[in-house]
Amino acid sequence: MSVLKSTSSVHDVGADKPPFGSRFLTDESQVWTQNAWDHVPLPDDQTETINASLAKQRTAPVPDDDKPRYNEKPARHWDNFYKMNASNFFRNRKWLHNEFPELVEATLPEAGPMTIAELGCGAGNSVFPLLASNKNTHLQLRAYDYSSHAVKLVQNDELYISPPAGNIHAAVWDLTSLNGLPTGLEPESVDIVILVFVLSALHPDEWGRAITNIHRMLKPGGLVVMRDYGRHDLTQLRFKSGRLLDENFYIRGDKTRVYFFELDELALLFTGHKALLSQITDRTTEEVEDDSIQPSPAASPRPLVQEPLTQEASTPQAPSQSSGHVNIAQGTSGEYSGVHANLLKPLAGCSPHPLFTSEQLGVDRRLLVNRKRHLKMYRVWMQGKFRKLAT
Repeated sequence: MSVLKSTSSVHDVGADKPPFGSRFLTDESQVWTQNAWDHVPLPDDQTETINASLAKQRTAPVPDDDKPRYNEKPARHWDNFYKMNASNFFRNRKWLHNEFPELVEATLPEAGPMTIAELGCGAGNSVFPLLASNKNTHLQLRAYDYSSHAVKLVQNDELYISPPAGNIHAAVWDLTSLNGLPTGLEPESVDIVILVFVLSALHPDEWGRAITNIHRMLKPGGLVVMRDYGRHDLTQLRFKSGRLLDENFYIRGDKTRVYFFELDELALLFTGHKALLSQITDRTTEEVEDDSIQPSPAASPRPLVQEPLTQEASTPQAPSQSSGHVNIAQGTSGEYSGVHANLLKPLAGCSPHPLFTSEQLGVDRRLLVNRKRHLKMYRVWMQGKFRKLAT
């Protein structure tokens, strides 16, 4: 049975009284006494497991002749995914209010006019919890997905048809579109963009167009809140032969795609710079789960262990030349180990950086334990907040 989580993944573990719910594995002999442990570093032998899994995948990648059919019309495969899975398959992301308090503040009666856009909305599992708790009559929720079937699921929901306060609009739109923003959405009109397991579904060649569209729709000082798959997550290591499209980029059995990010890759995507090592801190929290895991691309993991986090100043100002950031043009290949080659040069289709400043960027790690079978399963997610520069 799951325990409702009431704390954020971003509290300071160095505090005198950390929030209730943090669970740390300090005695290895106790590992099988709980379903899950927080803030667990990988054991030495896990590196061998990772290397062996990746080496095996590289021996039998997706044949070059087959790659175009997976990359040409990805929306078709997501349509099939949502047709095969009823809307009640997906869990509402009620954890959003813990991880991103800015979303909660937008739903308060006194918040005033606010526009929140979820990109890659799927069945609406992020926007509907916000809509259900909304008290702000001036809140506008916008939900976009390139799967027409996903959008239909949103539009047929009772909350969509009769929202308790504010309004909601869902439409088909491709985040990587070259044809501008969604119909009816003006440039610089959105206060907050939600990206939950969305960037990982894009081909690396599409990243630049996605960042440009996000930047274009946000107001100056607007915020991106995001969560996505992290490098060497359990689901990455479980891929079998014939699934590797490119380094860290895979095709699932349902033909949907997934990329597994490094921390610096997300920093480079949004800011044009690596994350600042001098600003890394350790933070964590915990939610008890069942032994089973849900690796489905649409069933989002809950906010779990976060380590490490980089904190930058919240004022959305362009970084100075002496800020300590490393510009991508200054780095060597050794400095960017594990970073996709697209990010080691100006990103195709992307407006020139700097575009955003990083307010939060961290790795969520969690050890799930199957006590019956004595299995250890390591999950890894990325979480961040990026604010659009005012100038």
